[in-house]
Amino acid sequence: MVLLSLLILGALVKGHLALTATECATADYRRPAYTDISVSCGTESIKLAIQVCPVIYTGYNESLLILNRIANDPLCKGTLDATANPPVVRFNFPLRQLDACGSIFRTTSAPGTGIFSDFSNIQTVNISGVVRSFDPTVGTVTYNAELSYYYSCAYPLEYLVNNTQVDVSSSSIAVIDNNGSFISTLSMQLFKDINYTTPLVIPAIGVELRTRIYVQVIAANLTSQYHVLLDRCYASISALPTNSTFFNLFVSCSRDQFTTMLENGNSQKARFSFPAFRFIEQQNQTISTYYLHCITRLCETSTCAQFKQCNRRRRREIQTTTIKDGVSDTTLLTSGPIKTAAETNPATKDQVVSSAQKASGNGASVGLGIALAVLVIVGTVAALMAVSFYRKLRMLR
Repeated sequence: MVLLSLLILGALVKGHLALTATECATADYRRPAYTDISVSCGTESIKLAIQVCPVIYTGYNESLLILNRIANDPLCKGTLDATANPPVVRFNFPLRQLDACGSIFRTTSAPGTGIFSDFSNIQTVNISGVVRSFDPTVGTVTYNAELSYYYSCAYPLEYLVNNTQVDVSSSSIAVIDNNGSFISTLSMQLFKDINYTTPLVIPAIGVELRTRIYVQVIAANLTSQYHVLLDRCYASISALPTNSTFFNLFVSCSRDQFTTMLENGNSQKARFSFPAFRFIEQQNQTISTYYLHCITRLCETSTCAQFKQCNRRRRREIQTTTIKDGVSDTTLLTSGPIKTAAETNPATKDQVVSSAQKASGNGASVGLGIALAVLVIVGTVAALMAVSFYRKLRMLR
């Protein structure tokens, strides 16, 4: 009676009748293989798809596949998709640590390399688990092999975000791989006001020097378990900062005196501002053009505070120098530049003419003064000579 109840329960998957062996194609009705499971590592959830016909071949059905030994939670049960080719049972569970259907979260740390070489603690979170078969056989022996489908998603928590498109309200960066990536949730926007309501549009002639530029890096459609923390933001003359002059706006706790950090590591957005500047290397150009890049960390809400402590990360001086390390094509994406106009105040034509007239008048006055002085001296000498001659003439008489 117990066995019959279990079989009746096992014949249903969320209200749908289980698949039978006769409904499986000949090629699909076979022994299980390592390729029977596919894993999609999303930004909010992990999705599993396990081929059903090999499960039936082994002596089970889809309702007897249990995710991380959680059998009593409807959200953690599989759903039969008989329309797929071949048919699969699908699992879909969130990335939040408290309700990820028993998945194991492990965060590891390692020194940074390449573009992240300034940071001694680069984190990666690995989310893993297993789908196992439940054998309802009652007795001493069973003829059913145990099925185990392991899954694992590794998400790096450090990214280079340098999307500086300024004439749109938002833009996203997408990198998809089998290991999973959160970078598709990240975007960078520039604004002209401290309330971050008006996007900054760079005019063709560039923005004026010392114009305050407000930067926001935001994560959208990201699990609430992580916050956005900017580790380093810098400007470079080249869109690809390899071998390019750059200027650090801030690195960890060391920042340029004119950079203002408004929010960092406290939510799923980070904000700072800086005044528009020019690269001295471009001083002979009418417009100074440069690109903004940010190295962005996604930190667990409970650990963000420790990364904000200055003594836990290496610091680099604020300076203008040349980047030596290359940047891989998979992480470097570039868009519109920031342009600053030359700060010049040319004189008007009237001002130039007036200045020339004043200079000419001043020159004439000086010349007249010198001529008068010469005449006075000549007259004085002539008078003295006349007096001397008159005295000598009287003495001869």
